Amino acid sequence: MQIPTFPECRHPIVKALFRHPDQELLLLFQRYPDRGQYFTAIFCRYSPIVYTLIRHSARSPVQADYLFATTWRHIYHELRGLDLREFAIAASEAASPINSSDGQVGSAEKPAPFNLQNWLISITAVCINHAKLPPVESIHYSLTDAPPPLWCYLEQALNQVSPTQRLTILMAQTFHWSEPRIAAYLQAEGESISSGEIGRLLEEGYQALQTALPEDIREIYQMSGQHSVSEAIAQTQALG
Repeated sequence: MQIPTFPECRHPIVKALFRHPDQELLLLFQRYPDRGQYFTAIFCRYSPIVYTLIRHSARSPVQADYLFATTWRHIYHELRGLDLREFAIAASEAASPINSSDGQVGSAEKPAPFNLQNWLISITAVCINHAKLPPVESIHYSLTDAPPPLWCYLEQALNQVSPTQRLTILMAQTFHWSEPRIAAYLQAEGESISSGEIGRLLEEGYQALQTALPEDIREIYQMSGQHSVSEAIAQTQALG
C-alpha cells in the first residue's frame, strides 16, 4: 500500500510547527480560526495513520481518497469544538479502576493527558463505519489537486462571500453552467442581472473568495489568481 505524500508538509510555514506538541497545535487551531497552518500541521502529522486505516477498509484507491478527504473534513469540524479538559476527564474515567463491591472508583487519578492520535483513530473508525461511499465511476475527486486542508478552508471562505457570489461560483464550477444559463436562473430568482454581467460577477466572486481564504493557506498552496481558485473549487465540489 502506497501512502500519499503532500507537498504542503514540506512548506516552511508548516515545517516550523512540527516541534509543537499536539495539544499546543490544537489550542492554536481553535484560538486562531483565521489561520490555516495549525490544522495543516495536524493533517501532515497524522495523515499517514488516517490514510492507512482507511485504505485497509476501502475497496479501491479512488474510494479511499474520497473517504480520506471526507474524514478530514469531519475531523476539521470536530476539532473546532473539542474540549480538551472534558476529553481528558472522560479518558481518565474510562481507565480508572472500579471497586466491584461498591462500584466506586478505587483510587483518585489525575485526568489522563490528551492524546490526539487516539482521538483521531477513534473518529476515523466512526467515519469508516458510517461511510456511504459512491461507486468508483461517480467519484471525480483528486486528492493531489485539492488536499483536505485546502478543501476545508475553501468551504470556510465560500461561507464568507455574498450569497449571490457563492451561488454563481457554484453554478459555474459544480454544474458548469454557461453565463446565459446562470443569468436566466438568477433572473428567475428575482435578481436583476444580464448574461453579460455574469463574467464580472464571477471575477468579483473569485476575488472575494481568495481574499476570504487565510493568508497562510494562500501561501502554502500557492493560491494566486482566479484560475488557481476556480480549479481548486472544481475539485472540492467533486466531494459534494
